[in-house]
Amino acid sequence: KAHFPALPWQDIGGFMRDLRKRHGVAARALEWIILTACRSGEARFATWEEIDMQERVWTVPAERMKAGKEHRVPLTDDAIRLLESLPRFEGSPYVFPAARGGALSDMTISAVCRRMEVDAVPHGFRSTFRDWCSEHTNFPSEVAEMALAHTIESATEAAYRRGDLFVKRQRLMDAWAKFCNTLPAEAAEVTQLHAKRA
Repeated sequence: KAHFPALPWQDIGGFMRDLRKRHGVAARALEWIILTACRSGEARFATWEEIDMQERVWTVPAERMKAGKEHRVPLTDDAIRLLESLPRFEGSPYVFPAARGGALSDMTISAVCRRMEVDAVPHGFRSTFRDWCSEHTNFPSEVAEMALAHTIESATEAAYRRGDLFVKRQRLMDAWAKFCNTLPAEAAEVTQLHAKRA
């Protein structure tokens, strides 16, 4: 498997604070990729039709998913706020449309990372999220894997795993959004507190 340059999870709060100061659709698309832990293509081709603001869920159709299976993404308060801040363009179904119409290109989103001078690519934020899950939370591995829409390698396990752990993933994504709003100094203090209690 290729390893994508990724931001250390401890740095996500500072990165998000800087990212939110940037204008433009590509910056918002990157913010969305981070908040939902989705793949770049899933975000770039996201349409308003796939989003249910009331139910707070984004349903990515099977044909856009790597595993070829529909994926429901729980939307946090921050994700909903981000959607509410976006303009809607007549004639474009896309949540993050390119300036000339159509969907944003991968390069446009990657350019945001380059301008922010971080050694990371959009896809790498999935690793940042995964590392955070493993190293900083007690959420079960399968909940994190389901949030990333990873295929279950074992056929036996796949046969038994019918549900999509949606409620557990809601809690996980809420915790992630909260952590994304935590600046590094605060994150270190929280970690130290946990260490003292342990």
